Amino acid sequence: MVRLITLTNPRMAQAFIDYMASRNIDIQMMPEGSGQFALWLSQDEHQVEAEAELQHFLSDPSATKYQAASWTMAESRTNHFSYHSPSMLSMIKAKAGPFTLVIMLTCIVIFTMQQLGAGNAVFSGLHFPAFAGQEWQLWRWVSHAVLHFSIMHIAFNLLWWWQLGGDIEQRLGSGKLLQLFVVSAALSGAGQYWVEGANFGGLSGVVYALVGYLWMLGYKAPQLGLSMPKPVIGFMLVWLVLGFVQPFMAIANTAHLAGLVSGVVIGLIDASRLQKN
Repeated sequence: MVRLITLTNPRMAQAFIDYMASRNIDIQMMPEGSGQFALWLSQDEHQVEAEAELQHFLSDPSATKYQAASWTMAESRTNHFSYHSPSMLSMIKAKAGPFTLVIMLTCIVIFTMQQLGAGNAVFSGLHFPAFAGQEWQLWRWVSHAVLHFSIMHIAFNLLWWWQLGGDIEQRLGSGKLLQLFVVSAALSGAGQYWVEGANFGGLSGVVYALVGYLWMLGYKAPQLGLSMPKPVIGFMLVWLVLGFVQPFMAIANTAHLAGLVSGVVIGLIDASRLQKN
């Protein structure tokens, strides 16, 4: 299923659902709380057609063809507002591309192995290169990013990775997200190792790179439709600063800072390149 849009007027949304049903395209409406209703397209193969028609609908929802479709469908519809919740898996897949999902699954599998008694072996095989010769074990420059050490740690990182990485991959492709992952994992890992050694892990350095990247694209290339809300940017920056000043939690602060800087730099480069094209 594909999430198309969120609306606040269910009756207006139903008019669009009825019109698309008259074209044999099934769209479901699901309440999301606070007066919000999400429209979900059931068949992925109709996404282009549905999104194009949605733009026409939003520009003139009172057009005759939509009203006529509602009258036509009213007789055959047993419930004017029948909501069908998509499965959790469908919701996750609708927001994320294949590389986003691969990294999420890899993190979950590795975390499960750590909890089943293989923690030392997993860390030994995946940590950032710390000993002579390990710098040539190239996977170590990025594999530390898939290590997590608590439920809160992995849940926080995967939520942001899914949210931010999914947006980037769906709009700019898997190659761009792969580039951001590899570059930011390597640079954030190198920065953290230089300051405190190799006893660290997690996606948070990469997540901060995604924050920096979206921040710059939203500021320099808003035509791409990728951005970060200012309150979220503020929250992430405050959390970054708190990580440096609080004395209670072991946080890979340098990895966060290095990741943010790498994302900002890549974002500025991409925005500049797009403005020239």
